[in-house]
Amino acid sequence: MSEVALHTCQGNAIEPRLEALARLRITVFRDFPYLYEGDYAYEANYLTRYAECPESLFVLAEDGDALVGAATGMPLAEDVVEFRMPFEQAGFDIGEVFYYGESVLLPSYRGRGIGKAFLAERERHAAECGFTTVAFCAVERPGDHPLKPAGYVPLHGFWRSQGYERHPELATTFRWKDIGEPEETDKPMVFWLKSLA
Repeated sequence: MSEVALHTCQGNAIEPRLEALARLRITVFRDFPYLYEGDYAYEANYLTRYAECPESLFVLAEDGDALVGAATGMPLAEDVVEFRMPFEQAGFDIGEVFYYGESVLLPSYRGRGIGKAFLAERERHAAECGFTTVAFCAVERPGDHPLKPAGYVPLHGFWRSQGYERHPELATTFRWKDIGEPEETDKPMVFWLKSLA
């Protein structure tokens, strides 16, 4: 079994790996439940936000020279309004919240503890930077979605086992183009939180 090494970097130190990260996101998010019809130009723009933020974090999983997984995060106050607004409306101090952008890992590398390491590294970084809460949001698809694979199990149990709690009162929508859709549509997203205090 091949050995996977984890590396972290911040801000614009990610630039040499931005193209590989964009392609990895497109590959992984094509699967259910995201069903993302990848767009490289969008990915480059999206990831530039993280690269330009000095307090962002990239956790990279590499098998030799190949990028096989990655997790990102940045201060919620620096992210887009779709993610900030639910917290602001609920009375959170968004300056206290570190937001996870994504966690993507090629299927053949799952089940090795890399997902746990992605969470742990971001929690460590957030705590060292003085944040008291970490958060991410996940798309919510209907149970009878026609593209839901047989035997699909959501990651809710894994997230709960790592101390994260689903907060349905903190919800938003985010637009992207599903596989086979002619244009972008709003997708419902719900936030999961963990306190570091």
